[in-house]
Amino acid sequence: MALVHIAIALPPETTQSFSSAAPIRTPLPSVLSSSHLKPRNVSFSTKPLTTSLQVKSRASESEVIPLAYTFTEFKQLLLPVIDRNPYLTEGTKQATATVAALAKKYGAEITVVVIDEKEKETLTEHETQLASIRWHLSEGGFQEFKLLERLGEGNKPTAIIGEVADEMNMDLVIMSMEAIHSKHVDANLLAEFIPCPVLLLPL
Repeated sequence: MALVHIAIALPPETTQSFSSAAPIRTPLPSVLSSSHLKPRNVSFSTKPLTTSLQVKSRASESEVIPLAYTFTEFKQLLLPVIDRNPYLTEGTKQATATVAALAKKYGAEITVVVIDEKEKETLTEHETQLASIRWHLSEGGFQEFKLLERLGEGNKPTAIIGEVADEMNMDLVIMSMEAIHSKHVDANLLAEFIPCPVLLLPL
């Protein structure tokens, strides 16, 4: 899984080098009791206190990537639907709303892949689920999107998502943490199978 590295550039006027710090001096106590304290030799150094910590005052363009800009580079969004609920689970509804909002804001295209371990028991369940997906995307302002259907046939959903993402050159996969909590998706396999960034939405 690709990682997006984000660096924050600090304004030059707020950056200082620690090597120019003033020397630290400790004043002598004004009262010393010879009956309680033994005389000691105390020495003070006029050498400035330095540290190796440095703060960059300016970063190169390749180091500074505004978070909003990274989303503008995602033109192909993949929404996996793994649950078998014909009316969609709350996690899937959340992911559907998020992918629609991102696509609308940044001009991206949406691909939905419905993954089932086995065929649905009735045609009604199948049609109801597809209608639910269409309705929730239309609520987000999307009437047109690509729809794929995949049967697991013994393959892990994570591997199927990665296969589709690779074949269709996806830029970003959006799914809910619900898929991981329900054991449909193995979080340890995301980086192994999916060749693009994955946006996991908290429940």
